[in-house]
Amino acid sequence: MGKPPRLIQSIERSAAILEIIAQEGGRARLQQIAGISGLGKTTVHNILQTLDQLGYVQRRPGDVRYYLGGRILNLARIAGDDNALRERMRPALEAIARDSGCIVWLAVPGGDEATYLDILDPAAPDGQMPRVHPREKLEGSAVGLVFLAFVPGLGKRVLSTRANALDTGILARIEAVRLRGYALDIEAYRPGFSAVAVPWRENGEVRASVCVGGPAADLPQHRLIRLSWMMMRHVERVTVPLM
Repeated sequence: MGKPPRLIQSIERSAAILEIIAQEGGRARLQQIAGISGLGKTTVHNILQTLDQLGYVQRRPGDVRYYLGGRILNLARIAGDDNALRERMRPALEAIARDSGCIVWLAVPGGDEATYLDILDPAAPDGQMPRVHPREKLEGSAVGLVFLAFVPGLGKRVLSTRANALDTGILARIEAVRLRGYALDIEAYRPGFSAVAVPWRENGEVRASVCVGGPAADLPQHRLIRLSWMMMRHVERVTVPLM
């Protein structure tokens, strides 16, 4: 038999803490985690701070507990079945396409990019829907700005793979999305094309984004803003399945 592998203590402890949070229903207090793990509260706190910055755990406003973060849950989604999310979101996409008359996309964060799961074009002949764009960079697009604004740790992941990708202009647009709750793209990502994107939240955390786009001449800023309000109403009706 070979020698057992040498474990890296910090990684071992981090994995144990994530497992404890999962076993406690996806949320746990610092003192609770320390008691179960046998680690000191200072050690647990430091690990949780790192996991929080990376998006593996998250704290919610007014709540002292730590929750499994979007990065962990998106990894589970990638390993699971995207069809379930696509089916849940399809009625909202159809309603938004009907009310806007525009192309509608459904996207999820995938690593440091956006992954597109579904697309509806109300102008397309029956049974001839356009192909879904598989993946694209986050910086600049309306969908990407939604994820950069609301998914913890995502900006750091982008910078780890594309140094200086988030310049001053992009950072200002991300902050504007946080304040407004929706993202506008006025011919910034692609000449002649404008779009608006809104987040979809599950248990308070952003899991997907819905985007409406089309020719810039048909979608001036004031219309995109009105569309965002309509989109948010439809997206908010998508319920979380009972466990």
